[in-house]
Amino acid sequence: MSAAVTNPHRVCVAGASGRMGQMLVEAVQGSGDCVLSGALDIAASPAIGLDAGAFAGRNTGATITADLATGLSGSQVLIDFTRPEGTMEHLRACVAGRVNLVIGTTGFSEAQKAEIAEASKSIAIMMAPNMSVGVNVTLKLLEMAARALSTGYDIEIIEAHHRHKVDAPSGTALKMGEVVATALGRDLKDCAVYAREGVTGERDPSSIGFATVRGGDIVGDHTVLFAGTGERIEITHKSSSRATYAQGSLRAVRFLAGKSSGLYDMFDVLGLR
Repeated sequence: MSAAVTNPHRVCVAGASGRMGQMLVEAVQGSGDCVLSGALDIAASPAIGLDAGAFAGRNTGATITADLATGLSGSQVLIDFTRPEGTMEHLRACVAGRVNLVIGTTGFSEAQKAEIAEASKSIAIMMAPNMSVGVNVTLKLLEMAARALSTGYDIEIIEAHHRHKVDAPSGTALKMGEVVATALGRDLKDCAVYAREGVTGERDPSSIGFATVRGGDIVGDHTVLFAGTGERIEITHKSSSRATYAQGSLRAVRFLAGKSSGLYDMFDVLGLR
């Protein structure tokens, strides 16, 4: 951290020993305006009690703990890319401790989303299914494309992720579907098709289809296909590293600085409204 920064953003990372958690720890350490003030993980993690930078042979001064109060003590914001059940527990601890929250977790139920919205009346929350700057610019492009291609084009969303991903379709794919559906004046819940098998009949022209691929170490590929008569338009985003999610998360941390409440997304962070 640069010596010129006298009031760095004090950041706690959830799931600190996981793939994304490690990337976040590195990003915070290399940011110049943030400091790692805490690190959380599940009690069963073998990393409990270790320095959060031990995986990289570095000393961050933050010890990984399963105790939420200890991990959040002295932090201004928590970055959470874990799982819904863990994030909800962290949410309640953040409300109790008045710690802002950046949520990159996906797969929430409607009830969990409602609880997050309620919590945003007490703390500032930035929640997005994808923190990548490129993905969020892609969402803006999809909004524009959907309006221009509103008739005569069938819309399909294809996504691919690594073998360890537990939810499908991805949160990013669903967000893409929501953006497209909204631009078309539809509700994704009414027009989404998540599986096709057997004799399905002709395609409903108002539907938005999803296809999911899981395999290997694919970080995240997303394509929205607008298939018309005589042409196809494909808008694609491919991630080759989780570093883009980490950098987007730090932009969210900076955006939330000084905010005491409210529910925001990456369009707010990037000024894409």
